[in-house]
Amino acid sequence: MSIYTHTCNREFFFLNKRGGNHYCEIQVVRQENIMDRKLADAFGLTAVPNQVVIMFHCGSRGFGHQVATDYLKLFLSVMERKYGIKIVDRELACAPFHSPEGQAYFSAMKCAVNMAFANRQVILHRIREVFSDVFHASPDELGLRMVYDVAHNTAKLERHAVHGTQKEFLVHRKGSTRAWPPGGEGLPECYEKTGQPVIIGGSMETGSYLLAGMSSGADAFFTTAHGSGRTMSRHEAKKSFRGDKLQRDMEQRGIYVRTDSFGGLAEEAGPAYKNIDEVVAATELAGLSKRVARLVPIGNIKG
Repeated sequence: MSIYTHTCNREFFFLNKRGGNHYCEIQVVRQENIMDRKLADAFGLTAVPNQVVIMFHCGSRGFGHQVATDYLKLFLSVMERKYGIKIVDRELACAPFHSPEGQAYFSAMKCAVNMAFANRQVILHRIREVFSDVFHASPDELGLRMVYDVAHNTAKLERHAVHGTQKEFLVHRKGSTRAWPPGGEGLPECYEKTGQPVIIGGSMETGSYLLAGMSSGADAFFTTAHGSGRTMSRHEAKKSFRGDKLQRDMEQRGIYVRTDSFGGLAEEAGPAYKNIDEVVAATELAGLSKRVARLVPIGNIKG
C-alpha cells in the first residue's frame, strides 16, 4: 500500500483497476482532521486547505497467490512424513524455517514481495503521469511525493526484545503491517525521529487514516492493523447492497466511484467494514500506532 500527497485543491477523478479490495483512492486532508500537527508536517501534510492525497492498495496480484498455493502443496507433502508435524487445518501447512522447503518458500515469498513493490512503482508512475496531464505541470511542480510504501502478508527476520533479551524472530504479518517507532530498524533517515508512517485503510465511503509507529508497540513486535477489517463476508455484502445504487448514493455525497463490476462494488460497501474511527482509536489506546490525520475520500477506483 502506498500513499502520496498532492498540493493542488482542484477536485477531479480518474479510474479503473481490477481486483476486489485493491483500489486507488483520491482523498483530502481537512484541517480539522489533523490530530498531530508536528507529525503531519513531517509526513508532508501541510496547512494547505483540502490538500489532496492519493492512496493505493495493490500487491503482487496472481503471482503471490500462486506462490502460496504451490508451497502449500509442497509443505503438505513433507510436513508429517519428513518432519513429524501434524495439523488440524491444511491451511496451516508449514515447514521448519531452516529446512530446504522452508528456505525455498522464504525466497519465493521475497520474490513476490519484490514484484509487489515493482508493481506499485509502475502504478505510481502512471498516477504521476495522469496528474501531469490533467494539471499541465510536472509532478514536482504539483508537489507529488511518496509518503510511504509498505508490503503486508509477509514474513520478515527481525530482532526484538523478549523478557529483556534481544532475539531474532521470523515475524509473520498477515492482515497487519509494521509500525516502527522513532529510531526503529530500517527506517529511512527522514522518519528516524517521527517513527514509521502507518497506513490504515477504511472503507471507500468513510475514509482512512495516516498514523505513526510508537515505542509502546514493542510487545506487539511493532505491529498494527493494516485496515479496518470486515463486518460481513463479500457474499453477504453482495446480497445486502446494489452496486449501481451505491455508486449513485456515493456520488450524491461527493465521492466519485468508477468500477468494472457493480457486484465487486457492492462487496466493498461501507457497512461491510468496521468503523474506521473506532478501529484507529483502539489502535492508539493500545499503544500500537498514533493517529496523525484522517483522510476523506472524494474519488475511488474499484475492481
